[in-house]
Amino acid sequence: MAGGHPPKQVKIGREWCHSVVQDVSRTFALTIDALEEPMATRICVGYLLCRVADTIEDAGSIPPAEQANLLRTYDEALDPDSETTPAAFLSAVDEWIPADPDADWTVVSETAEIVRVFESLDADAQEAIRPTVREMATGMAAFVERYEDEGGLRIQSPSELEEYCWYVAGTVGELVTELLADVADTEDAEAMRTHAQSFALLLQLVNVAKDVSDDYREENNVYLPDTWLDDEGVDPEAVADPSNAEAVGSVVDRVTDRARGYADGAQRWLEVMPTTQGNTLAAWAVPFLLAVGTIRELKRRPADVVVEGDVKVSRAEVQAVLEQVYGEFDQSSLAGLREQIAGAPLR
Repeated sequence: MAGGHPPKQVKIGREWCHSVVQDVSRTFALTIDALEEPMATRICVGYLLCRVADTIEDAGSIPPAEQANLLRTYDEALDPDSETTPAAFLSAVDEWIPADPDADWTVVSETAEIVRVFESLDADAQEAIRPTVREMATGMAAFVERYEDEGGLRIQSPSELEEYCWYVAGTVGELVTELLADVADTEDAEAMRTHAQSFALLLQLVNVAKDVSDDYREENNVYLPDTWLDDEGVDPEAVADPSNAEAVGSVVDRVTDRARGYADGAQRWLEVMPTTQGNTLAAWAVPFLLAVGTIRELKRRPADVVVEGDVKVSRAEVQAVLEQVYGEFDQSSLAGLREQIAGAPLR
């Protein structure tokens, strides 16, 4: 067996991974719940490995220089040719783990266990997952260092925003693609690789647009491009000020348009992906369609990202999307349902 870990230990570790992901991200847990084995465990473990890096990068309590150092140590711990072990990474990060850790920090504290489960996966899965997680960690470290003197990220331009989105989400799209590419037809595999970035950037740019206030207040990060904020006369330090709601809304509108520009490519990625090896269309169609619905809401009320703190589809629409996608639904139905949701809430 890969990694040489006892079967019982691996089984317990895999069960823990599937349990904790429910606490870390209920949204992503929906994706994993929609998958079957072996893809469900591959994606679950890959996601948790990414979440370790994401938690460190988001931690405002850690000085930027130390954040970058921890991210690079984590990268080295995932390098099979490095002498740095997951235990060494845990030793380095231990002082920053809260005494009463939330789900995210619980995942960080169990990095060694997640790596053990990762090493129990087949070699092809490991080779698909490892490079993308390492690219995420080193990319995040570079951004933290770039804005070390600011105390938080302050994205300067649309191109830099997309560079950042690539490291935090594009790499995940690449991970999923590489896990599926070896079971896809050659032509479909090439199409998936071509459009993986579109799927990931669509979702991440929507997150940037809708989470402006939370990102600033909770993480001291401003992802709205400074050049676009400057066009509206808004200081990055005032993006969460209600008096700037309309001006910030104009920038949110531009980011939303940027996201919408990736929807066609994201749809194509879904249309060519194979539904074998435990992969299902529902797992990835749900976040795609919810992103389409969120774009609709952002275009209708962009200033609410400041006034209300969040813009999202209703719970009723989420349930309607789930019922539709888990019913009589296939790749030929995707375009029509996307068009319907883009126009009005799904009932």
